[in-house]
Amino acid sequence: MYLNLGHEKIVTYDEIIGIFDLDNTTVSKITRETLKKCEKNGTAETIGFDLPKSYILCAKNKDDSKIYISPTTCTTLTKRINNKTV
Repeated sequence: MYLNLGHEKIVTYDEIIGIFDLDNTTVSKITRETLKKCEKNGTAETIGFDLPKSYILCAKNKDDSKIYISPTTCTTLTKRINNKTV
């Protein structure tokens, strides 16, 4: 199955490691620094131009991970997974 992260960005369920709320998790300095580092080295991708609300950690294999910063909320993404809708 596939999950639409927003703005036509789609990943498979198998790739998803975690879905995180941006406001709650970026309270930690370590998380903020990690996201900045990933953006600099190209392993983070911002989806669309809207205000980001979540980030999704994905990996196709152990050497190929990516973070998608999405304007879609965690709640909406979770509902899409639970309802098995795209």
